[in-house]
Amino acid sequence: MTLPPEYLHFDPKDTSVPEFHHLMLGAIAPRPIAFASTIDKDGRPNLSPFSFFNAFGANPPIVAFSPSRRGKDNTTKHTYDNIREVPEVVINAVTYHMVQKVSDSSADFPKGVNEFDMVGFTMVPSDLIKPFRVKESPVQFECKVLQVIETGYGPAAGNLVICEILRIHVDPAVMNEQGRIDPHKIDLVGRLGGEWYVRANGSALFEMAKPG
Repeated sequence: MTLPPEYLHFDPKDTSVPEFHHLMLGAIAPRPIAFASTIDKDGRPNLSPFSFFNAFGANPPIVAFSPSRRGKDNTTKHTYDNIREVPEVVINAVTYHMVQKVSDSSADFPKGVNEFDMVGFTMVPSDLIKPFRVKESPVQFECKVLQVIETGYGPAAGNLVICEILRIHVDPAVMNEQGRIDPHKIDLVGRLGGEWYVRANGSALFEMAKPG
């Protein structure tokens, strides 16, 4: 019997932050994308994607994402700064037809620049909070920020933003006859490592019955 080759081992203390980061992102995937819309105390909108994101409860409905500190200079991102000033955020779902513009919005624009205008998304007023929704997204979550947990203060350290969903807006075009979101219609994308994404459509989708 031939044994598989020995695993490679990586410890954070012995591996550079960028290399450990690449290993994490290559293995923890695909990751949903939080396309986060925020606003600063002067009313200036900001729009940026984050793939450290997921759902963490339904009663109350909780989502969380992390606008990590920049690895190159250890500064905080505008999304984080805005949330500290106005603790509200719209998290917009990212679909395949949106993804190029979503990626473009992640460029390092100067503070105060409106990414909606820069990349060509449409601002829609929210019902319950100040930040704008993205019209082109088929699902938009209006959220209040409950807590921000700073997990560290060095380059690439996370800032866990815990949010409660106040209202969900859903385009009926992505719903099925049972009133559920149809994965074939919504055409979501997820983030992989490096420059890679995955499209949740076509042969990539499969069903599996739950036990019992």
